[in-house]
Amino acid sequence: MVVFVAIGRRNHGESSELAGLAITAWPFVTALAVGWLAATAWKRPLAGIPAGICLWLVTVTVGMLLRAASDQGTAPSFVIVALTFLGLALLGWRSLAALIGKRA
Repeated sequence: MVVFVAIGRRNHGESSELAGLAITAWPFVTALAVGWLAATAWKRPLAGIPAGICLWLVTVTVGMLLRAASDQGTAPSFVIVALTFLGLALLGWRSLAALIGKRA
């Protein structure tokens, strides 16, 4: 998540100071926590795709709502980038783990 924020801030010419990263990251970090609660992901963190899909969609949706509420912007292109990056980050490793688990 922080890597996503740092890359985005750098691409837009914003500083990489800690305060700026925190301001940009808090909506998604908060949303990820909400997603963990919604998916009860702490019970089975390696549960796989169903938990990952819930985490992904809740993180993007709540993160965008929090960004909008804090006047940080939710341009359609940003929503698409966030959906893509967070989908890969939250589902990619779970898909790989499921594939490896089936082969073992």
